[in-house]
Amino acid sequence: MRLLIAGAQGQLARAMIELAPAMPDVTAFAVGRPALDLTAAASVLSSLADFKPDVIVNAAAYTAVDRAEQEPDAAMALNADGPRRLAEAAARRGAVLIHISTDCVFDGAKTAPYVEDDATAPLSAYGRSKLAGEEAVRVAAEHHIILRTSWVFSPYGRNFVRTMLQLASEKDELRVVDDRWGCPTYAPHLAAAILAIARAVTADAARAPWGTYHAAGTGAVTWCGFAREIMRQSVTYDGPSIPVVPITTAEYPTAAQRPVNSRLDCGKLATNFGITLPPWQEGLAECLGRLSHSSLRDVG
Repeated sequence: MRLLIAGAQGQLARAMIELAPAMPDVTAFAVGRPALDLTAAASVLSSLADFKPDVIVNAAAYTAVDRAEQEPDAAMALNADGPRRLAEAAARRGAVLIHISTDCVFDGAKTAPYVEDDATAPLSAYGRSKLAGEEAVRVAAEHHIILRTSWVFSPYGRNFVRTMLQLASEKDELRVVDDRWGCPTYAPHLAAAILAIARAVTADAARAPWGTYHAAGTGAVTWCGFAREIMRQSVTYDGPSIPVVPITTAEYPTAAQRPVNSRLDCGKLATNFGITLPPWQEGLAECLGRLSHSSLRDVG
């Protein structure tokens, strides 16, 4: 299986490239700009012609959630028009497209975890651009899997875990929002799930359960609870640990409005593919273990 990952430097792309060598039947390529530019149709077509993928994973995205409020056109160009071009090119080549989306397509008003068929109502320019990308993929490519995920973290790149550790080495306490809930997702766990899905759908495309799925770490927590667990586990690896003070969303205003409930029900993924991501706490332990080799006190 030839696997092309759009977005070479992101957390998910890096995790997939790390895992792929352990799968002898998979040849993976992670390609980003300028070689693969989703805003340019010619670049998309050229990359697919060069790499001849059986499966394309779209892990490229405009992810600056707050900045998107001032740059909605830029967010749409990468998160909506880009996936459309990729889906059209994938369909033309007969390749499978696995497209990564987000919990931010929901408004957070539901009191229970969101299932795939719940009504979408994004609150931000970022969320609207990601929803538009989903819709474009559904129209352009019959053979697609859309995976909505949330709160992704890993040992590399910019993410909540690394930010908390850096701040813990600089401050006396952390003030973190405690009224927004979600499911933290360890990038290597999500990468493993994607590789398993890719294998399954290419093995029997005629029976593949195409469509939209939720794929997030098992278990839900607030951002404050997440930060406290980071501090608790950090001590195990001789990392920084300081008190975490709960605050409300109103005390930490941001340009973009975010859903207060980002919990994703991943039961459909378990039923159709037999895949359940591990508890997010296990991912955190592995993440901190890896970071400890490069010193948890210098993760900025």
